[in-house]
Amino acid sequence: MSLVALAALSMVGAASAAESVAEGGALATVELRSAAGQSNETSLDGVVEAVRQTRLSTQVAGAIVALQVKAGDRVKAGQELLRIDASAAQQGVAASASQVEAAQAQLKVAASELARQRQLHQKQYISQAALERSQAQWEAAQAQVNALQAQTRVAQAQSGFFLLKAPYAGVVSEVAVTLGDMALPGRPLLTLHDPSALRVTAAVPQALLGSLSSRLDQVRYEINGLAGSAARLQPASVELLPTIDAASHTAQIRLALPPAGAAGAAGAAGATAVVGPANTAVMPGLFARVWLPAGASASAKAGPQRLFLPASAILRRAELTGVYVVDAQGKPRLRQVRLGRASGDQVEILTGLRPGDKVAADPQAAAAVAR
Repeated sequence: MSLVALAALSMVGAASAAESVAEGGALATVELRSAAGQSNETSLDGVVEAVRQTRLSTQVAGAIVALQVKAGDRVKAGQELLRIDASAAQQGVAASASQVEAAQAQLKVAASELARQRQLHQKQYISQAALERSQAQWEAAQAQVNALQAQTRVAQAQSGFFLLKAPYAGVVSEVAVTLGDMALPGRPLLTLHDPSALRVTAAVPQALLGSLSSRLDQVRYEINGLAGSAARLQPASVELLPTIDAASHTAQIRLALPPAGAAGAAGAAGATAVVGPANTAVMPGLFARVWLPAGASASAKAGPQRLFLPASAILRRAELTGVYVVDAQGKPRLRQVRLGRASGDQVEILTGLRPGDKVAADPQAAAAVAR
């Protein structure tokens, strides 16, 4: 079908919608439905994080001459990851070792001289001052040997900085360099994380903190694609940090994921128990949703309500998701919304609408009127 025909059909459809609105009068609207009679749970956007995640760098500068791993590789604690050119450092170690040998030779000469001076002093051939000078020369030679030996140990320790090893067993998340790149002190080279200890973190608004601290055992989470999008899983433990972000007025909540192979129970009352996700399928950066329990206090009941709309009232165009809100003059205006979970033919509205807003039941008809 040609583009002209498609345009003609769309114009006919818009005209038909406009005629139907004109015949029926004002646009048919639907009221936002709150979650009355349901558990007034609150959902928060979260993210999966690794408890131990490290950005590895080096303390020395040099060209990378060996790269032993790539992104996705599993490594053991102490395994070599990359090597930096240490030719100059090795020469420095050799030079320090030679200086130690020279100082030790001087120490032997000073020790022999001190022994002779002591014999002469016993026979009263030299003065006490001459003996003390010989003693001081031996002590200075001994101190020189100690200093050069310490300098050699420092050079040997610095030569170890040219070899980067894994601090613990984990997975290489990112390799930020290639063979031949220049490594500089503080420049991130590799990112490593421990997949055996993962958690979900989310920001809890200040208004929800009062009723949450005593109900942490009822907090649940879900990760789409692991156990089904509707499965709410029980974390191994929940931690609510005692600090508040002054900029966003939120506190961070951390949900420890169960170890690989452990079973987690769905948290909603009456829900069926499901098997917790194996952590081998979870990785840092995944989107997660955290579900907070309904507050039992009056202040919690007066908190934000969950709002629902019929799925037929929601307009989806490419990446845009919105609804037509009818104002006091009866004119529809497109407003973008963010959707939550679907319950039957009802879809939860997370942001974009407020209780009392009137939404056009037929978005196609509202679009024709809004033109």
